Amino acid sequence: MAELVLALDVMATDQASGIAAACAPYIDALKIGYPLVLAGGAGIIETFTDFDLPLIADFKVADIPNTNRIITGQAFALGFDAIICQGFVGRDAVTSCVETAHEYGGDCYVVAEMSHPGATEFFGEGVGERIAALSVECGADGIIAPATRPGRVAALRALVGNRKIYSPGVGAQGGDPALIAGLVDGIIVGRAIYESDNPGREAMRWRALCQ
Repeated sequence: MAELVLALDVMATDQASGIAAACAPYIDALKIGYPLVLAGGAGIIETFTDFDLPLIADFKVADIPNTNRIITGQAFALGFDAIICQGFVGRDAVTSCVETAHEYGGDCYVVAEMSHPGATEFFGEGVGERIAALSVECGADGIIAPATRPGRVAALRALVGNRKIYSPGVGAQGGDPALIAGLVDGIIVGRAIYESDNPGREAMRWRALCQ
């Protein structure tokens, strides 16, 4: 059974807290990115520590090694348990994120391919494979691969072995959880849950679809 990860990309603190509280019984982790952190400030993370859920910093870190190291360290200092970085920036930049995450006792996941249509302009076949292999070589805990292209997830699974794969793109982007649940460790759902009339009920429904 794949984990259910809620991508909480709303921008109002009270709304975010309410959605998290309603969904907490049905999800396995919270993924928080720039929209909420920029709107609510870095201290917003304290709002979610009481839910006893892993907090993933979806910052898609993509800079030079020293800057990556600083950003990653700051994310863990704020209370995050894992961070997502980009793989296209190369071995030294990825390694800086991985090493810093592990220094804090956390995890680092590398974007091998993204889920939106435009991603295929640059994340074509061959690129994802190189990034996935690099992620393994750098000691990353797993990769991000697109639920919108299950065939690509299967190809990348063959390269990362038992390392985790978290997969965005179901729900609003049209990915079918039934096609990837057996291939991935976690399915990431955002708008389909937090834009619904009843996020808690919707999270429960997606929980069942992840099985």
